[in-house]
Amino acid sequence: MTDFPDPPPSRSDFPVLWPISTRWEDNDAYGHVNNVVHYSWFDTAVNGWLMRTTGLDIRALPAIGMVVETACRYLVELSFPDEIEVGIGLRKLGNSSITYSLATFGNGGDSPASLGRFVHVYVDPNTRRTTPVPEQIRTAAESLRS
Repeated sequence: MTDFPDPPPSRSDFPVLWPISTRWEDNDAYGHVNNVVHYSWFDTAVNGWLMRTTGLDIRALPAIGMVVETACRYLVELSFPDEIEVGIGLRKLGNSSITYSLATFGNGGDSPASLGRFVHVYVDPNTRRTTPVPEQIRTAAESLRS
């Protein structure tokens, strides 16, 4: 199954670039950013962007986005003290879910260091049953359409 485009997208293919600084602790024993850190960057970028774009604390909405699936393809090593930007795009907007297309770009480069997919399913915070994407979140996600 092919999850990611070949050739990979470039930075100009993403409507949003979210800045992230690497930390000393991000490097592993092999001297590069550990693979799990990319997932943290994806989560931080998407939720930070949603909060800034909507102007809301998304944790206080009547529905919360639960991460139900993530994937990452690693292309190029990154290392502290690289400056990272996470490209955020929209892969699919459903009734109760959003699938984001993501990529990391190091030090202003045009080619991605990693590609990601990140799926939020919106649920009622009490019952955990699926519910429609809140309108404020839907509007933000629609702004990612290219």
